[in-house]
Amino acid sequence: MKKLAIIGASYLQLPLVQKANEMGIETHCFAWPEGAVCKEVANYFYPISILDKQAILKQCSIIGIDGITTIATDMAVPTISYVANELGLVANSVFSSMVSTNKGAMREIFERYNCSIPKFQKIKSTQEKIKTFQYPLIVKPADRSGSRGVSKVVDENLLNDAIEYAISESFSKEAIIEEFIDGVEVSVETISWNGEHYILAITDKTTTSAPHFVELAHHQPSNLTADIQKKIKEETIKCLNVLDIKYGASHSEFKINANGEVVVIEVGARMGGDFIGSHLVQLSTGYDFVKGVIAIALGTFEKPVISHQNFSGVYFLSKETECILPYFKKSNEFDVEKLIQNEDLQFLQNSNDRSGYLIYQSNQRVNLI
Repeated sequence: MKKLAIIGASYLQLPLVQKANEMGIETHCFAWPEGAVCKEVANYFYPISILDKQAILKQCSIIGIDGITTIATDMAVPTISYVANELGLVANSVFSSMVSTNKGAMREIFERYNCSIPKFQKIKSTQEKIKTFQYPLIVKPADRSGSRGVSKVVDENLLNDAIEYAISESFSKEAIIEEFIDGVEVSVETISWNGEHYILAITDKTTTSAPHFVELAHHQPSNLTADIQKKIKEETIKCLNVLDIKYGASHSEFKINANGEVVVIEVGARMGGDFIGSHLVQLSTGYDFVKGVIAIALGTFEKPVISHQNFSGVYFLSKETECILPYFKKSNEFDVEKLIQNEDLQFLQNSNDRSGYLIYQSNQRVNLI
């Protein structure tokens, strides 16, 4: 029986553990016990921080793992690369894991290789000299996801507060300032093997407005024109290559401005969260993305086959989307999975504030908001 190490044990990793179990693979989960829902599902659980590379390496050496992976969490990526490279397993380089999990380092790579990015600056203190920017700006932590610490700044008087907020949410206590790109936002879901990249889907995104831009919905396939999608795909491949992402899932985010220019926001060397990778890709294409990620970790990858083209998506429940609450309380022909976690709906500051989700599949896009 193959042995798979899974870094992280929150609800984000649950589809991964369940799929591996379904495939007859022995699962070994590493994470702190708090919130570790996979503890009850995995074959083995180890209460070790996902950031403790040495401890995880030691335990994985004892276990004799055949692969190591995660989905939908950036924090686990450096540990996976470190352990896999030490044990001679399939993974991206340590360099790739570092530049793909730090937005500042990532932007420096993109700038060096002429990828289309907004003007930016890394900053660790409000005492540092700020470049001359054209407002509005986006300020965000260098190493967080889920819209944590993100603000839109419309004038200079609000900048210091936004920087301090972003730094307070950053693990490395570093923020990124960048010029705001007004336009449509999408993500690209990709799987890679030995430097060959397979684009599985382009996902249209709906977010709250300023200042936090928290995701309210995702839809596949994209409604963008074929020409724009071609540009997005080309820019995706370029970004993956310059970040040295050769193996596994990736989730790349772009904005398309009014002139049709495609601007990269960031790239994650992992599956997209918000059910995009774990659910929507398979619902819209027929390709089992989670199974593909496991196969890569174990060195048994096969080229993806897109077996069908459906419409799929997810809506998140919040004060902003209160109008869709009736769809949560009745049966709909497009329902795949839905859950109300809290009926005390909140206006969103980050993704953790959302109160539920509704995943759909249909022969057309389901427009609820």
